[in-house]
Amino acid sequence: MDFTLWDILRNLLTGLQWTLALSLVAFIGGGLIGLLVMGMRTSAKTGPRVFASLYIELFQGTPLLMQLFLVFFGVALMGVDISPWAAAALALTLFTSAYLAEIWRGCVESISKGQWEASASLAMTPLEQMRYVILPQALRIGVAPTVGFSVQVVKGTAVTSIIGFTELTKTGSMLANATFEPFMVYGFVALGYFILCYPLSLCARHLERRLHAPA
Repeated sequence: MDFTLWDILRNLLTGLQWTLALSLVAFIGGGLIGLLVMGMRTSAKTGPRVFASLYIELFQGTPLLMQLFLVFFGVALMGVDISPWAAAALALTLFTSAYLAEIWRGCVESISKGQWEASASLAMTPLEQMRYVILPQALRIGVAPTVGFSVQVVKGTAVTSIIGFTELTKTGSMLANATFEPFMVYGFVALGYFILCYPLSLCARHLERRLHAPA
């Protein structure tokens, strides 16, 4: 079968859409779980703090590829049929949550102890302190590194091709084998990632300068 340039681009655009969809699911889901893990990591109680620390160490200390294999094949061994899309979304969400939790923990702990003491003197509960005093300040610090990490999430989706999820890299690989034009196809694949990642990198640098916060 002969592929025209439009055929190649059309298929790559479909793969790009799946890459974007997976990135959004992983980032939003990872953000929600990461917020919970961050709360546990900064808790005064030993149990939640230790659990969150182990959770973060597990996902930061093991390769994303291995996590994908464990989710995809491990769930199947339990008799549950899981699609490449579901496995990719779950693994990347958990991976993202661990990194976002640690980023946000650093932001929360960078707030001076005086802020905690001042809010405590107003008879605020720990939850009220976090909600009304600490988080608004930590958010200002955390915006730039959070946006910057989203670039890593987008690039991390490429690894999901190994379990058969047809995102941009997998689509490019199939097209390269079908057209015998690997240089051209992978050039377009690289361009697709650049189109997704470069604006995010620019945004992170802009926010870093504007908010005067370290990335």
